[in-house]
Amino acid sequence: MDLIISPRLVIPSRELKWRFSRSSGPGGQKVNKTDSRVEIIFNIGESKVLNDYQKIVIIKKLKNKLVNNSICIAVQDQRNQLLNRKLAIVRISSLIRNSLKNPSKVRKVTKPSNASQNRRLDSKKKRGELKKNRQKKY
Repeated sequence: MDLIISPRLVIPSRELKWRFSRSSGPGGQKVNKTDSRVEIIFNIGESKVLNDYQKIVIIKKLKNKLVNNSICIAVQDQRNQLLNRKLAIVRISSLIRNSLKNPSKVRKVTKPSNASQNRRLDSKKKRGELKKNRQKKY
């Protein structure tokens, strides 16, 4: 199964490494015999499909999720291996797709204007006066 990131970027299945193991959790007697847990491993550094810029961007954005420049996703949500494989493909493709998106514009830090500061202080004073007038006077 090839990994489709976008119409122009498809990672071939030969660059993906699969590992299967026994899953924990529910499943009855059969759970101890079948390897339904799936791990998909994609080595970013050795990829021939990604260019150098894409590799740098992915490594920079996913630095907390990488192990030896490889993305490793483990899935054991379903009871059978095929559904877990499909889930792993979806998760790793969305992870790579989101890391390659252009970053949103960074907000330029501005100082509140004097007029807005005065409006805020006036509203606070009015609110305080309102509460002060509600109090009982002895």
